[in-house]
Amino acid sequence: MTTTTTTDPGATDPTGETMERTTAQAPGTARPAAPQAPDAERLRRWRMVLGADSADSTGCTLTGQDAAMDGALNALYGGGAGKKPGGGRGAGGRSAGLGASAPSVARWLGDIRTYFPSSVVQVMQRDAIDRLGLAALLLEPEMLEAVEADVHLVGTLLSLNKAMPETTKETARAVVRKVVEDLEKRLESRTRATLTGALDRSARISRPRHRDIDWNRTIRANLKNYLPVPGPAGAGGVGGTEGRGTIVPERLVGYGRASRSAKKDVVLCIDQSGSMAASVVYASVFGAVLASMRTLSTRLVVFDTAVADLTDQLDDPVDVLFGTQLGGGTDINRALAYCQSKITRPADTVVVLISDLYEGGIRDEMLKRVAAMKASGVQFVTLLALSDEGTPAYDHEHAAALGALGAPAFACTPDLFPDVMAAAIEKRPLPIPDKEPQQ
Repeated sequence: MTTTTTTDPGATDPTGETMERTTAQAPGTARPAAPQAPDAERLRRWRMVLGADSADSTGCTLTGQDAAMDGALNALYGGGAGKKPGGGRGAGGRSAGLGASAPSVARWLGDIRTYFPSSVVQVMQRDAIDRLGLAALLLEPEMLEAVEADVHLVGTLLSLNKAMPETTKETARAVVRKVVEDLEKRLESRTRATLTGALDRSARISRPRHRDIDWNRTIRANLKNYLPVPGPAGAGGVGGTEGRGTIVPERLVGYGRASRSAKKDVVLCIDQSGSMAASVVYASVFGAVLASMRTLSTRLVVFDTAVADLTDQLDDPVDVLFGTQLGGGTDINRALAYCQSKITRPADTVVVLISDLYEGGIRDEMLKRVAAMKASGVQFVTLLALSDEGTPAYDHEHAAALGALGAPAFACTPDLFPDVMAAAIEKRPLPIPDKEPQQ
C-alpha cells in the first residue's frame, strides 16, 4: 500500500486556499503525478495564524517584517499574555508578554502602528488594556503620545480621570480633543441639516405666504372640501364626470419661518456608569452640536447615583467629558426627577434617556415619572446605547415596561441619531432598527 497526496476541492485553510489530503493507494495501480512541493505562501500564513508554537509543525521560519509582526501579536495574544504584566519576552512559545515596563509597551505600540492598519491597531490596543491590565500605564504622558486615539480609548481615559496626575492631564485632554474634533467633523453637518429641516416642518402656521405653503399637509387638511368637476356631455353619461375634481383649500397649512427663539427644548439624560463609556462620548459631542443651534434649547444631565447638570459646559465637549465620572451605581429615577423639574414647555420638549436601564433606584417611581412626562406631552426616547458597537447588554424587563408606556427603548448608532431626533421633534414614529424588539 502506498500513499499519495491529492487536492481536495472541498477543503480550505483559514486563508481560503485549497488544501491537500493524503489517501491510500493499493499496490499495482497506476501512480498519479508526483506530489507538488509545499506551498511556501500557504505555510507562511498558517505559521502567522497558529503562532510560534506551530514553528516545528509547519517547518516555516519567519524573517524580516513577518517576524516582527509575529512578535507583536505574540506579545498580546501569546499563551501567557492573558496574565497581568510582569513577565518578560520568552525565547519561544506564546508565553511572551509586554512586561510591566512602560518603554517596552511604548515600543510595542509603535510596532503595531507600523505593521497594521488603524482599525486593527485600535482593536489591539483595546485588547491590550483588557488582557494585560495596561490602563495604569496610560497615566504616563509618553504612553498617551504613542497610542492610536479612538472612542474606546477616550472612555478608558475618562475612567482614569480622577487618578490621573497633573503632568498627564494636558496630554490626555489633547488626545480626547482629537477624537472629539474628528467626531464633530463626521456628525455635525448631517445633524444640523436633518434637525433644521425637522424644526422648520414642526412649526406650522395657518396663514402662510405662498412660498411657505406645505401643499401635502394642505391637501390632506382639505380633502373634505373635494368637489367633482363636470365633464363634457356624453362623458360618463349626461352631465357625467370623468372622475376628476378639485379641492377647495379652505385652510392653508404652511411652514413656520425661521425664528431666533428656541422652538424645541431637548434634554439629554446620560447614564455615566462604566458600561456606557462610548455612549457618553458620542452624547457629549451631539450635545455640543445641538447646543450650538439657536432654535434648540439643550440641557445635558449626567448621572450615576448622583446627578450633575453640565449644560453650562456644552460649548466645549472636552470639558463635558472631563466633567463626567465614569463608574459607580445608577439611579435613573433620581435623574429623571431632576429633568422633570426643568421642563417648562412639555409639548415642545424632547427627553432622551441614554442608559442600559440597570436601575439601582426605585423602579416603580421611574416608570411613573416617564408616564407623567408622556401624559404632559413630552416626547420621551430611551437609547440603550449610542455607539457603533453591537447589541448592548441591558435590563430587558425595564425596556419592555418603557415600551408599554409608549417610550420605545432601542440601541442607536451615531449615524442614526439625527433621524431619531428629527422624528421626535416632528412627533413622528421613531426609526427603530428592525433587530430591536423593544418598542
